[in-house]
Amino acid sequence: MPGIRGPSDYSREPPRHPILQINAKEPFNAEPPRGALVSSFITPVDLFYKRNHGPIPIVDDIERYSVSVCGLVKSSIQLTMADIRKLPKYNVTATLQCAGNRRTAMSKVRTVRGVGWDISALGNATWGGAKLSDVLELVGIPKLTEVTPYGGKHVEFVSVDMCKEEKGGPYKASIPLSQATNPAADVLLAYEMNGEVLNRDHGYPLRVVVPGVIGARSVKWLDRIDIIAEECQGFFMQKDYKMFPPSVNWDNINWDTRKPQMDFPVQCAICSLEDVHVVNQGKVTVSGYAVSGGGRGIERVDISVDGGKTWVEADRCQKPGVPYSSDDLTSEKWAWVLFKADVEVPENAEIIAKAVDSAANVQPENVEVIWNLRGILNTSWHRVHVRSASPVTRSNL
Repeated sequence: MPGIRGPSDYSREPPRHPILQINAKEPFNAEPPRGALVSSFITPVDLFYKRNHGPIPIVDDIERYSVSVCGLVKSSIQLTMADIRKLPKYNVTATLQCAGNRRTAMSKVRTVRGVGWDISALGNATWGGAKLSDVLELVGIPKLTEVTPYGGKHVEFVSVDMCKEEKGGPYKASIPLSQATNPAADVLLAYEMNGEVLNRDHGYPLRVVVPGVIGARSVKWLDRIDIIAEECQGFFMQKDYKMFPPSVNWDNINWDTRKPQMDFPVQCAICSLEDVHVVNQGKVTVSGYAVSGGGRGIERVDISVDGGKTWVEADRCQKPGVPYSSDDLTSEKWAWVLFKADVEVPENAEIIAKAVDSAANVQPENVEVIWNLRGILNTSWHRVHVRSASPVTRSNL
């Protein structure tokens, strides 16, 4: 593509915040410490998780950069950044979450393949850009269209990012046309993140943001938008990011038996404590995030300090005392909620958090029942173990 290119090595990587916990260097994959993740409702750009499959693309000339919209349409078009910025701008606050979030905990059950993420492979940002539904109208596809007159049923996003998994070809993914043309789905061609121009790690100069869907479908460094008859046949749609039962392993897998994963399930995690944490016996603050895909809000977050025998309901940090429900029009239905509860912790306790979304979906109790060979969508109850600090005695002084 004119104006942007994928480099062949890692010699021109952008700078990153030193606090990030690096899970892979080449390609660069990193997440913030769990305590820093929930320091604010909007995740600072520098602390937003980094998920990459190759060297970060380089924009040589933004004036020459353009995106083609083509495929099963009457006529194709080329859009420059100036063209896209002429369209109505929308700001959408949405949480993006890697499907592999919390993979490390799943790998303790049985070995899985993939980057070893803790609980911070997600972030909540305000994305600014044009709605994809407005862009598709430029090629004659009306809003709320399910199929074009030429047989198009899916919208494929193609990156300039070249991946070994795609045999040296570009990263790509797709969503249904019905979702792409629905203004209420808030699918964006985003050029801003938290009010600033996208940085290189997050897709500069243009990326797709598909709220409520696993991050793998929000393609960065956008090159082309294709209207196609069938869903994308790329590696990351057909040979990865599919949810298999625990009985399937690499010796008996059949990728064609499962659909590509789209919406992410209800999820929550405790961020104020590490997996094993020493505390002073007494009151402890338990805080973290909760989020659900598909625009489903969080109904509540439950906290247990006795391994799940009894539960208390956590408060919502942004609006204490206000229900979690996302039914009103002013709510941020694609965003996480941050929760907090001050609880009395007995000695050597197991603290658990679980969330329930507005459709009454609840996190599964155990990771074993959702184990899968790719280690995706670990949404089991999040557990941390705390033990009391040893009392100070004269022999310690």
